[in-house]
Amino acid sequence: MKDFTGRVAVITGGGSGIGLGIARAFAQRGMKLVLADLDNKALDAAVEEFSASGIEVVGQHCDVSKLEEIQALADCAMDTFGAVHVLCNNAGIGIPTSSVKMKLQDWKWIIDVDLWGPIYGVQVFMPLIEAQGEGHINSTSSMAGLMADRTMGAYNVAKHGVVALMASLERELRSRKSPITASVLCPGPINTNISRHSVEFRPPLQQVAGNTASTKRKSGSKGDKIQAILEQGMNPDEVGTLVAEAIENDKFWILTHPWWTKGIQKQLDAIRDDQSLTKI
Repeated sequence: MKDFTGRVAVITGGGSGIGLGIARAFAQRGMKLVLADLDNKALDAAVEEFSASGIEVVGQHCDVSKLEEIQALADCAMDTFGAVHVLCNNAGIGIPTSSVKMKLQDWKWIIDVDLWGPIYGVQVFMPLIEAQGEGHINSTSSMAGLMADRTMGAYNVAKHGVVALMASLERELRSRKSPITASVLCPGPINTNISRHSVEFRPPLQQVAGNTASTKRKSGSKGDKIQAILEQGMNPDEVGTLVAEAIENDKFWILTHPWWTKGIQKQLDAIRDDQSLTKI
C-alpha cells in the first residue's frame, strides 16, 4: 500500500508507546485513526493530541484478549469512517517470570493478549480490509519472537506465535495474489511503559474503578530492571516511522535493532552444526 492519504488505520495499544508512535507516523501521512487501548487516560490524551492537530480520530476502550471487544472495535471503525485499510495488532503485555514458576493464569493472560489478540484481529478485520481492495495488517512481535530468553517464557511463546501467524498470513496472501499485504514488527528495547502497564493491568491485581490498580512491587525486581533498560531504548516515534516506511515499501520484517540478527544466525548455525542451543 503506497498511498496513505485518507485511508483508515486501526491501532491497538494506540494510547502510548509503540502504538502511539505508529499513530503519529500514520497521521503525518494523512491517515484517519481508530485508537484502541485499555488505559482510558492515555487513550483520551492521544485522541486529544490528534484532534488538536486536525486529524480525524476516534478512541475505543478495548481488551484485545476478548473477541467481542475486537468486534466492537471493528464496528466503531466502520460506524465512524466506513472503512478499514490498515490494522496494527500492537497491544501487548509481559511479565518476567520463569516458565516453571509462572502461574498458569499468567500463562493464559499473556498468551490471550499477545497471541490471541492478533489472531482475533486478523479474523475480524481481514474481511473489512479485503473489501477495500487494498490494505495491510501488521502485528507487533518482538526479538523475543525470534530468540527465546530464559526469563520470559510465556512472552517468548506468544511472540514466536505472532511471527508464525504473520508469516503464514503473508504467504497465504501472496499465494492467491491478494492486494492485501502483511508484516511483523520485531522490536528490541523501546522506551515504553509495557513493564509497568503489565503489572497495572494484570487481572488478579486490576481495580476496575478509576481504571487504576493498587500493586506492590519490590524495589530491584526483575520488572524494575527491565523497565530501566526499556527507558534507555529507542524512541517509539522512530519505531512508528519504521512501520510506515515498511508498509510503503512492501517489507515483511520490521526490525528496530537489525544487528541483533547476528544472534539469530548464531543459533541457526548451531542447529546445523551440532544441534546445541546457544546462550542468550
